[in-house]
Amino acid sequence: MLAPEGALNMHEKAWNAYPYCKTIITNEYMKDDFLIKIETWHKTDLGTQDNVHKLDPEVWKNAAVVYVDIADRNQVLSRDYKPDEDPAKFKSIKTGRGPLGPNWKKELANQTDCPYMCAYKLVTVIFKWWGIQNKVENFIHKQEKRLFTNFHRQLFCWLDKWIELTMDDIRRMEDETKMQLDEMRVKDPVKGMSAVDD
Repeated sequence: MLAPEGALNMHEKAWNAYPYCKTIITNEYMKDDFLIKIETWHKTDLGTQDNVHKLDPEVWKNAAVVYVDIADRNQVLSRDYKPDEDPAKFKSIKTGRGPLGPNWKKELANQTDCPYMCAYKLVTVIFKWWGIQNKVENFIHKQEKRLFTNFHRQLFCWLDKWIELTMDDIRRMEDETKMQLDEMRVKDPVKGMSAVDD
């Protein structure tokens, strides 16, 4: 594939100030005509709040609210499905949580001894290119929802791997991961989730 210089170079910047996080992805070729911005508020509820990001009422009126249910197999593409990453089948040995049934959110709301959290994500996509802008922006939104769904399913099913980690453990793992990624960028082929249009 031939592409202009810089057209395939993406730059990602991320800020983690829990409970708020922000990631911005830009492209040096498209400059101000391309942006993916993901803002996340983590709240101790079950997804019941409206307009957590405090958008202007006119903007909020036109925002598409998409609910991700990690236990709903219908929200996962067949090519992404992994039985060992299915919250409807997983049971934590260390915490006793899971498997998640169809009414898991209602059941969780009635438990007083089980912490929970909702990640409210605001995804802003700008792709200014005449003739394909809406198609590409909608495609990116669809891929972001797919990424969030798969990641949060994994996060729940990997509970026993992270539930007892200390902050020192996490910082050590971050350092190790950075070293591995730096090494992979130099010598390994590109890896990761490939986009699908269905």
